[in-house]
Amino acid sequence: MSEPKALLFASCGNILAIILNYFLGYLLYEKTKTKLLASKAGAKAYGYGHTYGYYALLLSWLPIIGDPLTLVAGVVRLRFVWFVLIAGSLRIARYALLALVV
Repeated sequence: MSEPKALLFASCGNILAIILNYFLGYLLYEKTKTKLLASKAGAKAYGYGHTYGYYALLLSWLPIIGDPLTLVAGVVRLRFVWFVLIAGSLRIARYALLALVV
């Protein structure tokens, strides 16, 4: 009985965390963009972020690299609605899978 509640609270907390990461990246946009575009490798990475950003979000459910990816999504200013739909649904799926396994 408490399993659905745990899934709900864990998912909501995690979605709020990725939204916070997104907006932190969004706020760091100007400073980060200037530094990234100043170097050749940074400009290339910035371009990759725009080109493959939504595909990279498919890895945002992973524990170690997921949070930095959500921060980068804000820096490259991916559309917020698509960001929440992709990253949020994957976080919910991760906790649902964990609930099934445990």
